[in-house]
Amino acid sequence: MRILFTFIGGSGHFRPLIPVARAAQAAGHTVAIAGAGGRGPEIAAAGFTAFATSEPRKYTEAAQRRMVEIPDREADVRQLAEGFARRGARRHAAAVLELAHAWKPDVLVRDEVDFGTAIAAESLAIPCATVLVLATGGFLRKEVVAEPLHELRSTYGLPPDPELTMLDRHLVLSPFPPSFRNPHFPLPAHTFLFRQAAAVSPVDATSRTPTVYFTLGTVNNTTDMFSRVLAELQDLPTDVVVTVGERVDPAAFGPLPDHVRIEQFVPQEVLLPQCDLVVSHGGSGSLMGAFAHGLPSVLIPLGADQPYNAQRCVELGTAQVLDPVTLTPEEVRTTVSAVLADGAYRRAAERVREEINALPGPEQTIPLLEALRGSALQRS
Repeated sequence: MRILFTFIGGSGHFRPLIPVARAAQAAGHTVAIAGAGGRGPEIAAAGFTAFATSEPRKYTEAAQRRMVEIPDREADVRQLAEGFARRGARRHAAAVLELAHAWKPDVLVRDEVDFGTAIAAESLAIPCATVLVLATGGFLRKEVVAEPLHELRSTYGLPPDPELTMLDRHLVLSPFPPSFRNPHFPLPAHTFLFRQAAAVSPVDATSRTPTVYFTLGTVNNTTDMFSRVLAELQDLPTDVVVTVGERVDPAAFGPLPDHVRIEQFVPQEVLLPQCDLVVSHGGSGSLMGAFAHGLPSVLIPLGADQPYNAQRCVELGTAQVLDPVTLTPEEVRTTVSAVLADGAYRRAAERVREEINALPGPEQTIPLLEALRGSALQRS
């Protein structure tokens, strides 16, 4: 079977696909992954054939600074509708259609906000599975993206779909623990939950200095926000590891104490087993990494689904949340100290870790994809 995985956006949209794609390869299927042109090296480095759906995109410092310093939920919703469901979906529908005609996949597997691939799949009558990338729900609502997607369906001559069943008609794969889903936004009945990797216990912290990991993900990175938070983290009686992403030079922060380490990137599976607390933006990938190791968080949500994730963490008792606009150095210091000192946050995170451990592995998604292809053959 030939399976084409597609994603639109950055690493946070690509990485949830990787466990399923690797499981498909291990099962003997032919796999390729399509994403924006700038993601080609990342796809190839993960061991997959890469196809570009667009030219590499340039990010300006001004745009990144706005996203960090002025979170705006309404603007984020507009970006979802206009950036992803209108411009992005139109671009990806055309690109995936062209690619599918050449590469001839039997099944498409798209990231949750890759709406264009859903359009392409329906146009080609190819079954399409969806991998969720937004952990808690609430940010992506059908009424938000309905108008541009109805317009695009019409462009491709597809029949009306007033309920937008195209978004979850076939198999839905969720790499998130069930308790983290906001109960006000339930998943479709045919959703299959799986773990991205085996969850592990962190190392014993009783005989060592606590370690705090600080990240703002792969998109919303500026030296300003890092500097504001790091100014207080470096004065705590902890070791501190910071990852700033490929667009920020660690040397920009100048000389730092020996117990502070700044890198552009360190794999979570290498770093998190040595940590006791994660300070992050609350992105779904960063949170799931923390949960997989039973680690509590201090969250500074910057936009998109992050405020929704942060609220869910508060409800589950795994984190405290800081406002990125108004946070003060004193707030950073007192909040990080409080979460480290209060074992209730760690115990709540460990409960989520155990929930992850109870989920089936990604290899269990492959028979479902094979069955999806089989059903399509029977209908044809």
